[in-house]
Amino acid sequence: MKEYFKALANFQQEVPVIHKGTEGYGYSYADLKEIFIVINPLLKKHGLGFTQEMDGEDLKTTIFHVESGEFRESSTHIPQGVQLAKMNVFQVLGSGITYIRRYALSSALGLVTDKDIDGAGSQTKGETNKDAGIVPTKILNEVATELESVTDVKSLESLGKSYKDEITKYPSIKAMFNNKHKALK
Repeated sequence: MKEYFKALANFQQEVPVIHKGTEGYGYSYADLKEIFIVINPLLKKHGLGFTQEMDGEDLKTTIFHVESGEFRESSTHIPQGVQLAKMNVFQVLGSGITYIRRYALSSALGLVTDKDIDGAGSQTKGETNKDAGIVPTKILNEVATELESVTDVKSLESLGKSYKDEITKYPSIKAMFNNKHKALK
């Protein structure tokens, strides 16, 4: 499992907080599409992949290291017989599967995909994405795409000047530039 854990740790050091701000019932979160946009290039970079398959009434999430074949699996039960207002049984099931997929994948990869609104009240009513240092998805995708094509330190420094404000404002953008710099050395 050495290669798997090494790749997962490297992935976790690079993946930013993923939070678009989709509104739910009293909370906000990143939907699956936003999660995939951020994680798929980083998973590929670190030689990782995943599958999520139905296994009876459970969702089986498998994270694997491509080269070594090492993997970890987890299984999450999908509650049955849930009723939601104005939704038929198939819509409820689809909603439940999507919800479980999002949280099972986030848990398996160690992602942060929603604002922490636990019982201690860690989120204040006036908090905004700017205040929290959460990178807007558009900026995150733009930076990730541009960093992927950088092949030398000089080009990285030039790109860093273009994103000076974002690097200062968002710790995760700064971390992406730092990680790319380390990789180029």
